[in-house]
Amino acid sequence: MEILTELQPSLVFKYFEEISKIPRGSGDEKRISDYLVSFGKSLGLETYQDEALNVIIKKPASKGYENAPTVIIQGHMDMVCEKNKGTEHDFTKDPLDLRIDGDFVYATGTTLGADNGIAMAYGMAILADDNIMHPALELLLTTDEETGMKGAMTLTREHVNGEVLLNLDSEVEGELLVSCAGGERIQTTIKVEKEAKKDSDVSLEVKVRGLKGGHSGMEIHKGRGNSNKLMGRLLKSLKDKFEIKLVHLEGGSKNNAIPREADVIFTVKKEDLENVKALIKEFEGIFKHELKVSDPSVTLEVTEAKNITENFTLKATSDVIDVLYLYPNGINTMSMSMEGLVESSTNLGVVTTTEEGVVFDSAVRSSVKSLKDEITNRARALTELASGEFKVTSSYPEWEYDSDSKIRGLCVDVYEKMNGKKPEIVAIHAGVECGLFNERLGNLDMISFGPNLYDVHTPNEHMSIKSVQNVWEYLLEVLKNIK
Repeated sequence: MEILTELQPSLVFKYFEEISKIPRGSGDEKRISDYLVSFGKSLGLETYQDEALNVIIKKPASKGYENAPTVIIQGHMDMVCEKNKGTEHDFTKDPLDLRIDGDFVYATGTTLGADNGIAMAYGMAILADDNIMHPALELLLTTDEETGMKGAMTLTREHVNGEVLLNLDSEVEGELLVSCAGGERIQTTIKVEKEAKKDSDVSLEVKVRGLKGGHSGMEIHKGRGNSNKLMGRLLKSLKDKFEIKLVHLEGGSKNNAIPREADVIFTVKKEDLENVKALIKEFEGIFKHELKVSDPSVTLEVTEAKNITENFTLKATSDVIDVLYLYPNGINTMSMSMEGLVESSTNLGVVTTTEEGVVFDSAVRSSVKSLKDEITNRARALTELASGEFKVTSSYPEWEYDSDSKIRGLCVDVYEKMNGKKPEIVAIHAGVECGLFNERLGNLDMISFGPNLYDVHTPNEHMSIKSVQNVWEYLLEVLKNIK
């Protein structure tokens, strides 16, 4: 059953619903990429798919726009796949379960993928409608943006000729994005030794639940609890007071999403059991007090774990807990030149236990390269102190402000004429692909905008229907004025 058929603009929501049926988690974009290729060819348009599965679809200029600069309309095709525990959804095969609630579109129990499915839908609708006035267009849809911008890293000028780029990966209507942070994905592995569990010890499982999470760039300044770091605080206090030994530790699922949940299993002496439970209860109260505004529903769930036969040694337990406790996380510096802008930060997004040890995955962001390097080097030094292994798994450059941008001036003028007020010119702490485009394709005149999206990268992600229509009308007017 089609859910969005009555919404306007109809073509935009038609294509958004179509792509919502196709699995497209980061690294799993073959089906959506092939679908886009078929779409472009079905319109008789010049269409390319490269080895990274990026798709470029070209549409000639409307009459009277033959001498205008070629415009690249750009977004990414992958989405962050997040769901609450207990939600039955397989992101590798199940369509998103869309629903409408007032002015908003949601996906029931999962992320919506409006980040950045709405860019695909906008671009497809423009290509499919021959009544729209526009310069020559290149719809550029990249892969694997959410886990390191790997698709954009492979681009060349072979099939991309545009001079102006409209990135549609922003999330607040009325804001024109002109600069963004660069980033790195870093990983620490602490190898652990294990031993047989003592028969006299008991095993406990503790779960951090009830946090809101969020986008690690867009919402890092909101003070929301990071489940991995909360778990680190609890375990550090337990380790300092009792002899505990870890069995299993995990938290979060994406390093670019503030983790909402974390689980640990550990052993403890039977005679310490009640005191351990009391300390856990005390920390639940501490967390509720500290996070009473940002995450008032935070809880610590405690149950006895069964069938545990081995645990980490005391030294391995101590090493892992210390690294978890000390690992860089949160805001590092605020910008002194743009009020309210986070300048550099890191998010300890994922902690997992493997056969070899415990792995810490973190996303570092900064609009200043030296500060990005400083955070990375602190994590590297901590890893070396714990005799662990450290690596940078991906890196992408920042997008610096261009004081001579012509497209920015045009977009400001169009917005003011349509709305009777100026848009807000912003820089964000999240990463968009514009920095890489300058690096890979040469200097482009770029700007980014989009409709209102809320709680992206979480199962509560939702998109404003009215805002989608407003930004659609604005996008068409911008294209009309590029001559």
